[in-house]
Amino acid sequence: MYESYKGPWDHESDIVIVGFGGAGGCAAAEAHDAGADVVILEKQPQNRHYSNTRMSGGGFHSPEPTGDREALKAYAKAMFSGENLPWKFEGDQEDYSDGLAEMWAEYAPQNAAFMQSLDPDFHSVRSAGAAYPNFPGAEQSKYSIYNSTYDKSATKKPKVQSSPKTPRYKKEAGEAFHECLLHGINKRGIPIHYDTRVMNLLHDEAGEIIGVEAIQGKKTLRYHSRKAVILASGGYEYNKTLRSAFLDGPGVDGWAFYGTPANTGDGIIMGMESGAALSKVGSAAGRLIASFPDFRAGGIRIGVAMPAVGKPNAILVDNLGSRFCDEREITQNPTCYITYKYALAFDINKGIYPRIPAWFVFDENLRTLKALTHSNITEYFDAPWSTDNHEAIDRGWILKADTLEELGGKIKAHPDNHGLMNTETLCRSVSRFNESCAQGDDQDFHRELKTLKPVEKPPFYAIALFPGGPNTKGGLKANEKRQVLDWNGRVIPRLYAAGEIASVFKYMYQAGGNVGECIVCGRVAGLGAAREINYKERR
Repeated sequence: MYESYKGPWDHESDIVIVGFGGAGGCAAAEAHDAGADVVILEKQPQNRHYSNTRMSGGGFHSPEPTGDREALKAYAKAMFSGENLPWKFEGDQEDYSDGLAEMWAEYAPQNAAFMQSLDPDFHSVRSAGAAYPNFPGAEQSKYSIYNSTYDKSATKKPKVQSSPKTPRYKKEAGEAFHECLLHGINKRGIPIHYDTRVMNLLHDEAGEIIGVEAIQGKKTLRYHSRKAVILASGGYEYNKTLRSAFLDGPGVDGWAFYGTPANTGDGIIMGMESGAALSKVGSAAGRLIASFPDFRAGGIRIGVAMPAVGKPNAILVDNLGSRFCDEREITQNPTCYITYKYALAFDINKGIYPRIPAWFVFDENLRTLKALTHSNITEYFDAPWSTDNHEAIDRGWILKADTLEELGGKIKAHPDNHGLMNTETLCRSVSRFNESCAQGDDQDFHRELKTLKPVEKPPFYAIALFPGGPNTKGGLKANEKRQVLDWNGRVIPRLYAAGEIASVFKYMYQAGGNVGECIVCGRVAGLGAAREINYKERR
């Protein structure tokens, strides 16, 4: 399976952390504070270092410390695995879900305080509670979601996410979270080796992980870890082979993600090569999003969030022109990061995925309201999207027509529709929705009243939406100590994983969960790695 390595080494430290995102940063800080010598290896160059954490909304779970601990364990277990729910056949990770719930109850209530300990200027604002009120422990746990900001006057979730160009004192969302992490790492003097891509885990003759092999520029470097390696390298959003193997439906060109293109599944591949088991690899935090047709990374679509879905003066239809859901579910918590499953419906008679892509159809009222997407996402990819949406229209990313009939024809001619659009069906769907708006009642899908405004003012527009979102969630199997496990449930010695590469959210997901678990699981992995016996002393 692998060859043992005995040296020489180019660098030595107690702990090698692969990836500098939320999980890697929190792991590094915790390990350092526990007395370990740490180095972070980050594949992106420093001037283009955009992790999923940095590109995120910056929200994170941090239940109130005064909440009931047993209730918090029950609520966490329901989200992570679900076997404590009466309607669930089996748990998604029930062999160690009790341990995961215990870990969450111990560390998650510390999340807000931990982040502020990294940088006293960092500020967090409570924005929400438990998204699943019917789950056990939802109320008694005092579950809370916090938003990240450096604006001390902020009292609620920011309406506009910050960009890399935003001054520190105004940073909000993921940019604020990243700034806080970076400050904490720099304050501790933890080295970050940028532009260093880890390619292989290195083992001794007994199979223990003793370091990594990395490429830095044209050099191959070998880093010895005296205690452990922590994989915090994210998911596989931009790896064609893994997407084809694990994502349902047309996994490569039928999906889009708007996180960092640096997430190419490197850690998952290295873990598998070292005998690691996998867990729910096809799961994702996803909904229905657009893509930048002119921009790809490694031949893969670059996605762009569409928070405008579910707004007034717009509907969502499939490739044939029919509505298929309450559009607000696509963007409303908690359903927003699960609704990618809508797109995976398969027509067994026609042999097609009629909702890949789906089509977001809207009128001039919505087009003139504001930008359909977040400006910060477009800045990370150098992809322009003007406030009035005209730049996207001019580029052909958004189809435009004077009539619905003309719009249907343009959708049908679009290469992603494959000639499936039925213009008459599209017109009927819009007419039916407009009637619901007039009546103040969406009898088909029960969309909330405040969003029921008709699609009636020309010109009309459409944009293709694909399943996807910020990240994949399935990957390596890791226990409550964040130790990576093999297919027999045994610990792979000195190998840990944290973050999206081994997400704890296998059953249900609540917004802010991935960033929250980066804090919790990063800290747990960092502390566990720091407590390992020094390899040379053990020998």
